[in-house]
Amino acid sequence: MGYWGYREELSRAHKLRRVYYEVLRDDLDEFVLQYGLVESYDNFKKNNMEYPFVERRELKPRARIPGQEYEEHNAFLIIFIEDTIPASFKKYIRFFDVNKTVKSNLIASGVLDLSAEFDRGWKYLDSIEFSGFLRKMLPVDYALLIQRDPVSRATDRYALSHYHVRIDWPIAEAAEEMGKDLRYIIKDLYERGDKCAEDIQKKFFEMYGLPIMAGGRRTAASVAAQYLQRLNSISTVYVSSSESRSVLRFSERGISRYILVRFTLQEMLDVSEENSMNLETFTSNYVIDYEEKDGVCILRVDYDHTPPARPPQDGKIRAIKADSAWTTITNQLIMPKPGVWKYPLLRVNVVYT
Repeated sequence: MGYWGYREELSRAHKLRRVYYEVLRDDLDEFVLQYGLVESYDNFKKNNMEYPFVERRELKPRARIPGQEYEEHNAFLIIFIEDTIPASFKKYIRFFDVNKTVKSNLIASGVLDLSAEFDRGWKYLDSIEFSGFLRKMLPVDYALLIQRDPVSRATDRYALSHYHVRIDWPIAEAAEEMGKDLRYIIKDLYERGDKCAEDIQKKFFEMYGLPIMAGGRRTAASVAAQYLQRLNSISTVYVSSSESRSVLRFSERGISRYILVRFTLQEMLDVSEENSMNLETFTSNYVIDYEEKDGVCILRVDYDHTPPARPPQDGKIRAIKADSAWTTITNQLIMPKPGVWKYPLLRVNVVYT
């Protein structure tokens, strides 16, 4: 497993790159919430359909999530890497010349038509046209890869370098690597029997806050996040699922899940009072729409790993316990609307009440 290093441990050059990456990631966070949640909500409204809000109890660790898919909900998978992904990773993360974001490829694959305007500068995150280009690329199947442009070493420019990126690392191998890192096995997934191997694979999904039967994009996102731990730099994986009606973010900070939640008038009054603001200020900056008298807001829930999901301090091999919880909720936060500049996230407690 690679070690990405805390900022204070890095060279001055890499400290600056880390800050730049995190600023760009802040902007990308805003974009994916707008596209993955707000615009998905708008899709339901345009079709005169009731939005399928996630039940608050579904946010608990190991909660069962209904399996219905909604085509109105925008789905995508984005991989954003602080450095440049090594060529050796192509065996399992499939990025080649044929799926680079160049005009000839985009036309050949049907993403652009022959008459479409295209400027290769659009793929850079510092381009004013990037958000429009990203919006055009998000409906493309499989994953989008954003990484540092290797030819811009002096300036550390980031670009959407590849599209239609497949994640082909087998789940069994991802679970095996996790099991070895956490000292449940030494060499092989099946070395302690079929039951242990099955439990480790189940726990792999729990490690990433997913149900065992999670759909293709979410499984690919978790496998990619596990594989990218081999890098000596940080990475962020975003996945939006039409089944879970949420946006998941896997990063060095852990797991964050974003959903839309309805808050009653009384709940909004309580949150406003607790944060020393009036109701009008709250609704103007945090409410994206109204369902009758309820305000619709974006809720972020952060999860951390419990001791069984962390390497043991003594480094000794241990037995896996299927009934132990591997994740726990650390934060529940109401997000400002995408584009709001000066208002902070607001701490709440809605999952267990």
